[in-house]
Amino acid sequence: MTDFPPDPVIVAGLRSGDEEVFALLLDEWSRGMLRLARSYVSTAASAEEVVQDTWLAVIRAVGTFEGRSSLRTWVYRILVNTARRRGERESRTIPVSSVGGERPDGVPPGEGGPEGAALAGEVRELIDKAVGTLPSRQRAVITLRDMEGYGADEVCEILSISPANQRVLLHRARSAVRDHLAAYYDGKGGP
Repeated sequence: MTDFPPDPVIVAGLRSGDEEVFALLLDEWSRGMLRLARSYVSTAASAEEVVQDTWLAVIRAVGTFEGRSSLRTWVYRILVNTARRRGERESRTIPVSSVGGERPDGVPPGEGGPEGAALAGEVRELIDKAVGTLPSRQRAVITLRDMEGYGADEVCEILSISPANQRVLLHRARSAVRDHLAAYYDGKGGP
């Protein structure tokens, strides 16, 4: 992301319908958006729909972007609101796609590779499972900070929380994930 254009250039491109600017944003931000959306909804497919709905909302509303925050923060706020609404709807129903045994990362069960990749996959799955058990606000904070590399200030702005609240949520989330991993490996005898 070294030569990423500044927000005014991106916003102007989006407003004018520049497909290259939009493709650049998709390439740079969609993976992180998908990961954050996944912390609010029950399946990978649902998270993909949240990201698609977010991009549609961004395209529709880019004309109203005032620049009071960074474009990325604005987009992520739209994503969080979209994902929350979807997650709330899903909590009232059981999606058919969740019955098929899909792993948290969306990969069908049983896919593997060499032993090292299998171990890394096991650890990743354990972390995903541990993160999945967290309350939604802790899930969102740990996803943005530790998985996507956002700074504390930007996380506060995206999630509309205070710096102190962000620190507490992150601490609790990290502690819970560590405890989950420790319990797993203590019961198994190590990795």
